[in-house]
This record gives sequence, C-alpha cells and structure tokens, in this order.
Amino acid sequence: MDQIKEKIEEIVEKLMNDDALKARFKKEPIKVVEELIGIDLPDDKIEKIVDGVKAKISIDKLDDALSALKKLF
Repeated sequence: MDQIKEKIEEIVEKLMNDDALKARFKKEPIKVVEELIGIDLPDDKIEKIVDGVKAKISIDKLDDALSALKKLF
C-alpha cells in the first residue's frame, strides 16, 4: 500500500509541475497514469490510482485555499 501512496505522490508532483501533462490527465487519466508509472496494469487497478491522484490534487487545492484564507486574518 505504501508503494501505491508513493506512486500517487510522484504522479501528483509531476502533474502539478507540468500544465500540458495536467491537461492530458484531465482528458485521459488512465493513459497518462500508465505512461507515468511505466506499467500496463488492468484498468480497474489504474482507476484506483487515478482516483487517488484526483483526491490528492483536490486535497492540495483545498490546503492552498485554506492557507490563503489564513493569511487574510
């Protein structure tokens, strides 16, 4: 399970640093994740990683928004 978390973190970092890759991820997440991890897994396995990446990106965005709000007060 730790390896999956590490891969998700690695993928999120790559996506956040590359706008073109992030745009491709929004259109075809399974294909992009397969390319980034370099392994062709069954779609149901990749979908779990895709869901983890999407959740991590959402959490990071929320953290950024909360940090911005804290600076206002």
